Amino acid sequence: MSPRLFLSLSLLMPLAPACAETLLIPLGNQAQPALRESLPRLGESQRSVLERFGLPDHEHPAVGQPPITRWDYREFSVYFEYRHVIRSVAHHRPTASQP
Repeated sequence: MSPRLFLSLSLLMPLAPACAETLLIPLGNQAQPALRESLPRLGESQRSVLERFGLPDHEHPAVGQPPITRWDYREFSVYFEYRHVIRSVAHHRPTASQP
């Protein structure tokens, strides 16, 4: 691209209308309060999670360094670094009013 064309385009770019769509993601309302309170906590061991919730529906193999493993249960997923919980996430369940 020639410098003259680049300069012409760069001067016209601020005049182009900006279009965006707003996405609403209900991060804090992903699960019932009882489920949110019972999710595995930071630092909890894999053994403890197994004792409380049983075997996961799906266990993903470790990825990366340090190794991160994910266990999927029906209503939530648990992420482990080595053998300890680093995050628990409730699965989003859309309400009937959402399109």
